[in-house]
Amino acid sequence: MEKDYLIAGFRLRINGEPLIAAIAGIAGFQVFAVEAVGEAHFGFSFAESDVPEFERELYHTELELTRTRFGRYAGGYLFETSYATGPSLWVWVEDGKRTAHIAGNLDVNLLRFACWIALGILMAPEKSVAIHTSTIVYRDKAVLFLGESGTGKSTHTRLWRENIEGAKLLNDDSPIVRIHNGKPFVYGSPWSGKTPCYKTECYELVGCVRLSQAPYNEIKKLNVMQAYGALHPSCPPDFAYDDYLYDCISEILNDVLTCVPVYHLACLPNADAARLSCKTIFGA
Repeated sequence: MEKDYLIAGFRLRINGEPLIAAIAGIAGFQVFAVEAVGEAHFGFSFAESDVPEFERELYHTELELTRTRFGRYAGGYLFETSYATGPSLWVWVEDGKRTAHIAGNLDVNLLRFACWIALGILMAPEKSVAIHTSTIVYRDKAVLFLGESGTGKSTHTRLWRENIEGAKLLNDDSPIVRIHNGKPFVYGSPWSGKTPCYKTECYELVGCVRLSQAPYNEIKKLNVMQAYGALHPSCPPDFAYDDYLYDCISEILNDVLTCVPVYHLACLPNADAARLSCKTIFGA
């Protein structure tokens, strides 16, 4: 039994009835479902074999409800996530392979994030990365709005939609940036945070804006080093601790910075801030 999803132009094939059923229950995935035909780029496979053991832990988080660990086992990458109590969900990807093995607790909330990690590992060598951002489409071009949680990304993109005719939301949390022939494009994804915005659309990336709160509205274009510093924190944090994945992300960002201006917008949560960023990127 197999189920396919087309995400960021990649055909992802799910194998194993328990995993197929669990992923079908994740909000957003069904929009990306396609007929299972031909060859797949990547696979997620439900594993009933023994889970590998960590050889080296690279990154971990301990939140109020969940815990995660990411690192290396003898043959590849290993990820574990769980609630504070209860069984774990495991993901492992063998070096050089295109299949992520998934085992353990298929709780929908744990699985949603585990799938994001698994696809991220598989996509990175293909010059593709999910970036924590709220994304606006205007004049058939995409703009990324970045910032730490709580800085107003969703508020700013809402202000675009309310005050700039033709602006629409592509994704509110984790769109995928993919490089095609040296140019960056932005795809909708099944991961959109608290805003259910799941679109299979793709647009060329023409601007990135790092937001910060201020008692005024002011926008400045960043130099290359500043621009890299603005973008990199919004890429998957786990991957920054592995040399190979870090190199993959750096190559993607290099292509983005070659083509796309990056700005810092210090702003109020008002319509003038949205108009200022729009005018700067698209002109009058």
